[in-house]
Amino acid sequence: MKLIIYTDGASRGTPGPAAYGFTIQDEKGHYLHEQGEYIGITTNNVAEYTAVLEALKHAKKLETRIKGQQLRQVIIDVELYADSKLVAEQLSGRYKIKAKHLKPLISQIQTLSIELGGIVFNHIPRY
Repeated sequence: MKLIIYTDGASRGTPGPAAYGFTIQDEKGHYLHEQGEYIGITTNNVAEYTAVLEALKHAKKLETRIKGQQLRQVIIDVELYADSKLVAEQLSGRYKIKAKHLKPLISQIQTLSIELGGIVFNHIPRY
């Protein structure tokens, strides 16, 4: 089964009032979950990474539920799409992570990524 995740985070000013959102779909485009939340005053980058982290937490819950309902082993593929090039490139390992305040978020994301069997991180350019 494939999970397709779209994430976004933003702040009005940096730092400023911030929120995140994400959707999770299956390979047929059926929505499995969507969520958004205000997260207080923070930077745009923290909002973007929070969106990814919260999406992966929910994907992990979905994976556990799906595998619990199956009689055979199910392989879950995860593709994540973000409009933040920084997020996609850092999580793919192509860019270094320099901001110390982002490292705890990224560490949690990396752990979930490993638990989910690896994730393909994609950048969606803004137009």
